[in-house]
Amino acid sequence: MIGKLDLYRIFHAVCKSKSFSHAAKSLYMTQPAISQAMAQLEKELGTHLFYRTPKGVTLTNEGKLLHDYVNSALGMLEVGEEKVLELQNLTTGELRIGVGDTISRYYLLPYLETFYKKYPSIKLKVLNGTTSQIVTYIKAGEADVGICNLPIYDDQLEVTPCKDIHDIFVCGDKYMNMTKQPTSLDYLVKMPLIFLENNANSRQYVEEYLKGCGFSILPEFELGSHDLLLEFAKINLGIACVTKEFSTDYLERGIVHEIELQQPIPKRSIGICHLKTVPLSRPTKKFIQIIHEQ
Repeated sequence: MIGKLDLYRIFHAVCKSKSFSHAAKSLYMTQPAISQAMAQLEKELGTHLFYRTPKGVTLTNEGKLLHDYVNSALGMLEVGEEKVLELQNLTTGELRIGVGDTISRYYLLPYLETFYKKYPSIKLKVLNGTTSQIVTYIKAGEADVGICNLPIYDDQLEVTPCKDIHDIFVCGDKYMNMTKQPTSLDYLVKMPLIFLENNANSRQYVEEYLKGCGFSILPEFELGSHDLLLEFAKINLGIACVTKEFSTDYLERGIVHEIELQQPIPKRSIGICHLKTVPLSRPTKKFIQIIHEQ
């Protein structure tokens, strides 16, 4: 079938021009080459497709039947080529991103804005979830790429760090005495602590660090959002573990105060992750490129 495609294109040109010579000019071929191609097609199909006259050619009944299908098939191929070009030029398509609420609000929005301004025809779909949920979305083919709290240990995923972040502890005015000098972890863990829920990747990272230092925690509050951590700390319900880069407004305005630790928590990263075995779509590549460039 694939070998006959050129023959069908020539056949279509002859049908359109009703002349071997005119078809030859439109295809930049010689007339004998056109005649030979049509003779080959007729031989392979075992039937005559044309009535040859001094004024040109007309289609036989078999030729008319074949032309109807060839015309439709070539039309579909042209549409397919146009759609591929549209995807290449990013005038159509979809970008599906898995991301948590906090990263979306405090990190991702400027990149989404830039992408949308450059490629307004690309449909954006944002799937919210925890890091483990985002990994599931990616593996299930529901998301093209995820922007997640690292670390992630998964052999199926390509993970690229894109921003360093720092986990810190903050307090309201009631605990201001803890900001006057570096606080020991031993003293910190005895305070009423406010953490994200246990399934949050950032919570697990800090908890593992504390365990490595010989301390376990039993938070007073376990909350579902980063903003609530800050709000609970603001009204003096305890000491909250937050991401410094996502808390700058509260810190700069003095709504909460950073507690310096004698043993600061090592920095970690936000990262871009996607399946190793699935080629990235063009919209996904462009989106990742925008993050790296900015």
